[in-house]
Amino acid sequence: IFASSILIIPTTIKFFLGERASTGFWASFFDAFSPTGWLYSVLYFILIILFAFFYMTIQYNPVEMANNLRQSNGTIPGIRPGKPTSDYIMKVLSKVTFIGSLFLAFIALMPIIFSVSTGMGSLSIGGTSLLILVGVALETVKQLESQMMMRHYKGFLD
Repeated sequence: IFASSILIIPTTIKFFLGERASTGFWASFFDAFSPTGWLYSVLYFILIILFAFFYMTIQYNPVEMANNLRQSNGTIPGIRPGKPTSDYIMKVLSKVTFIGSLFLAFIALMPIIFSVSTGMGSLSIGGTSLLILVGVALETVKQLESQMMMRHYKGFLD
């Protein structure tokens, strides 16, 4: 969401410039930043990865997690408590975030890739909308399965 919000700025500027935006340097600049332009796609991909790492550093503190583990007498097998634990947690978080951000960037770029490859123009559904739709569909299926299990469950006294 943050990446698309940043990348919509050139389109907003183009709207305010009006006719001046359709000639010369500005025309090629705004074409590159159109949602089907190559520069837009590359920057979108990079910004998604950067924001994923930014969010990870804000949400998770490996030093605090290592201290909480030590205070509760917990350990990670094969890793010494203290700084080695926090380094290990940071390494694992970085790997998981990188893989997750690549997947997220691919999902977010799927509508752009589809619209460019088919020549259909811009689609009204974006990558974020696609993720929300899939999440809601999966949650609905999970709720339906739990309701079906509850209705077929025999009670203790039956």
